[in-house]
Formats: sequence, structure tokens, C-alpha cells
Amino acid sequence: MESIAILSTHDEVARDLRAATGRIRQVIQALVRSAPEDPCRVATPQQMSDLLSELMRAGQWLRGLPAERDRDLDQELCEYRNEVHRLRTLLPAIQASLLAERARLEQERKRLNGAAAWIRVSRQTIGK
Repeated sequence: MESIAILSTHDEVARDLRAATGRIRQVIQALVRSAPEDPCRVATPQQMSDLLSELMRAGQWLRGLPAERDRDLDQELCEYRNEVHRLRTLLPAIQASLLAERARLEQERKRLNGAAAWIRVSRQTIGK
């Protein structure tokens, strides 16, 4: 009876891990496919949220991982590790793109503030 419960647990964790790995792989492939020269240039907030959700979910499953593992579960763990490693290599590019986007938005904010100030002064000048 205990071996059936362990097998069921292995199957469930393997299935869940396979699904999470697949979703992580899809997001990574979408990033790479959309901009091969700069894979993280187009990372959207939704993609980042999806990745974080999958990593957190998988982390919960891994914390409850049975001490004894079967071949299928070990294979899924290997696939998951490979995708996490692949994601880890992309993180510096993701960070760089986010910092560049932040700088671009700051420049745009300054430009808009300057234009707004010019409009205020113009209205004061015209109003006199």
C-alpha cells in the first residue's frame, strides 16, 4: 500500500514538474524567438510574472519531494534544472533591458515635464 502512495506521489510531482517546465520553456522560447539578437529586449511584465509563478510553484513541489525517486521523476527534475539554468543565463540580459527601459522612461518623463513647463510659461505669456 505504501509503495502505491509513493508511486502516486512520484507521478503527480513528475506531471506537475513537466507542466511547469513546459511553461517556463515556452516563455524562454518566446523571448528568444521574438528577438534573437537581444532575447530579453521584449520581456513583458506578463512573461516575467509567468516565470516567477512557475518557479514558485515548482519550488513548493520540490520542497515536498519524496526521498525516494523513480526514473521518470529524475528525468523531469533534470529537464526542470536545464530550463532553470537556461533562464539563469538570460537573467543578466533581462536586468540590463529593464535598466535600459527605466532610463528611457526617465528621459521621456523629463521631456514631457519640460514640454509641460514650456506650455505653462507660454500660457502665462500669452495671457498677459
